[in-house]
Amino acid sequence: MRKFSSADDVLDYAITREIEAHDFYLELADFVEEPEMAEILSNLALVELGHKEKLESVKAGNIIFDPDEIAGIGITEKVEKIEPDAKMDYLELLILGMKKEEQSRLLYSNLASISQNQQIKNIFLKLAREEAGHKLRFEIEYELRTF
Repeated sequence: MRKFSSADDVLDYAITREIEAHDFYLELADFVEEPEMAEILSNLALVELGHKEKLESVKAGNIIFDPDEIAGIGITEKVEKIEPDAKMDYLELLILGMKKEEQSRLLYSNLASISQNQQIKNIFLKLAREEAGHKLRFEIEYELRTF
């Protein structure tokens, strides 16, 4: 795992990851053929941009988070990973979103576990919970459409 020399270094890394997620969803929005899929992906890009802005506010000293908990319903772990495809359907998009949000949740959970600074640890725990909330939203929609 990457070594961080300061809290700002950790925050810069997380900001970069949010920018990458934002760009990923925007590129995918341009890639898919269905306008509804493109709109969903564009909205996801905006959510990731919101995460970036929160991290920047934290870095500037403007936000401190309080911990709270969000659980998933376990669907993400049961579905196979898929690759982005221009003709993917809504269920495939939900799976892609679930997997992407789970990766982000794990990243932030891992960063929290190695953080020595309690404030930074709380930031990463909060972001992990937000990503878990996004994953849960995808899981619920998937469950509603498949069960």
